[in-house]
Amino acid sequence: MKAWDWNGFFEYLINPYLLQGALVTLGLTIAAVAGGLMVGGLLSLMRLSSFKSLVLISKAYLWVFRGTPLLVQLIIIYTGLPQLGIKFSVMESALLGLILNEAAYMSEIIRGGILGVSPGQSSAARALGLNSFQTMLHVVLPQAIRIIIPALGNSINGLLKTTSVTSVISMEELLRKTQILIQEKFMVLELFAVAALYYLLLTSLWDIVQRRIEARYGKAYKSISISEGH
Repeated sequence: MKAWDWNGFFEYLINPYLLQGALVTLGLTIAAVAGGLMVGGLLSLMRLSSFKSLVLISKAYLWVFRGTPLLVQLIIIYTGLPQLGIKFSVMESALLGLILNEAAYMSEIIRGGILGVSPGQSSAARALGLNSFQTMLHVVLPQAIRIIIPALGNSINGLLKTTSVTSVISMEELLRKTQILIQEKFMVLELFAVAALYYLLLTSLWDIVQRRIEARYGKAYKSISISEGH
């Protein structure tokens, strides 16, 4: 028995079945980021609210979803909730679990960005006659984004790899498709190496995108700061 099959490795390096799994992984990531930003943004505003009930609800949410493993959350959603009459498909369960879990972390990233903006900015905006919503939209958020982008980018990088956990509930993303091929072809090391390269490629491409976003936004922010200085 060969310890390593180069022919098998190169054959599956461009295998349509695994490429489809990589696309599913990418799709799960994009959907989880979009959903996580919406839910996380709402949670961060609740956390910063002057209403104690909203603050308590947001803190409880973070306590639960940051304090328990995503794996456990997925199993509860997919296999536990049906016992209560609430049933989701594999895709729905995977997306719901990823979004709810990611929202808990994105909430803190967004909240940190908002708190990172000098309170004097809000005071100046109110002095100019802007209400709370206008101040948040036109003054605080544009400056908070500069703080949020690096942490958000790292979170997305991690999420690309975290999607592999959904394979436990039979979500046919990259890792699950790799496991299925291993059961058929018995090329454990070769196929896992291919999967690792796919993940490495996806995270490397995102790293390039993230750096360009940071550079572009940083340049735009620097230009605005200079113009305001004059």
